[in-house]
Amino acid sequence: MILEVKDFNVTYVNKHKRVYAVKNVNFNIDKGDSLGLVGESGSGKSTLAMALLRLLSKKSTEISGTANFLGRDLVNLSEEELKEIRWKEISVVFQKSMNSLSPVHRIRTQVEDIYRVHNPKAAKEEIRDRFTYLLKLVNLSDRVYNLYPHELSGGMLQRVSIAISLLNNPKLLIMDEATTALDVVTQGQILDEVVKMEKEMDMTRIMITHDMSVVATSCNKVAVMYAGEMMEMGYVKEVLKNPLHPYTEGLIASFPSLKGKKEKLKSIEGFLPDLSKRYEGCIFAPRCSKVMDICKKKPAEVKMDNGTVVRCHLYGGETDEE
Repeated sequence: MILEVKDFNVTYVNKHKRVYAVKNVNFNIDKGDSLGLVGESGSGKSTLAMALLRLLSKKSTEISGTANFLGRDLVNLSEEELKEIRWKEISVVFQKSMNSLSPVHRIRTQVEDIYRVHNPKAAKEEIRDRFTYLLKLVNLSDRVYNLYPHELSGGMLQRVSIAISLLNNPKLLIMDEATTALDVVTQGQILDEVVKMEKEMDMTRIMITHDMSVVATSCNKVAVMYAGEMMEMGYVKEVLKNPLHPYTEGLIASFPSLKGKKEKLKSIEGFLPDLSKRYEGCIFAPRCSKVMDICKKKPAEVKMDNGTVVRCHLYGGETDEE
């Protein structure tokens, strides 16, 4: 197992209120898995990833629970220990990570600086050989190595960002809406290349997205988040074909058919709840079409025979009182 997250909570704090952004999240990722983390904007997906990487400000956030990464709890590691892990064992590609590249320096210069953070004595030839190999993996010419960022298109820059994230052969790659800003053709090409890279580099990935088609084409597992809570998690082929939670059903119904069927798209009525408030029952109940009296109590996680884990009273189980 690469990563095991238990009872994970993230709360934003200021002088006036507390915002419960991630609440009691549990999941694990095995070696070689590709987990798609989906949900509406504001569901806590990016907050979860940033908290796991400890990139959130200590002054304005509180984190509790455990995140066991290869035997080390990310929550309790010192800053020095985290620096050794970030980019070397866990790397991340953000939605607009291409904008982080300096416009006045060649790709070569920036890659050399990044690589030497963990390999200070590395020779230029070693770095060039490593990065040109990665450029080929993301379907770019090795000539890119000597270009300036402004000489590349947005799609090419995003590929460069992905290649940079793989410099140290990380065991876990987190992609946070990494292809969202790209056109559909470029997005599809990059996703195909990412899947190939995983097989070649024996890599594990978390793909954060709101696009079900991205999960369907590039992930083997999916986790559905709503208002900071994990609603459903399982294998893509099970969850997308037979969604159990009403929220998952709603998300799938709001996207065009993955099989090309002409079906009317449906929206989920209502809005995300105010996360500065505590809710006693199921947090999705106010928007749920299958709401019941028992939904006034918080549902516990239920593991189904096919391995899917769902948090919903429709499938029995005890209540999960806080």
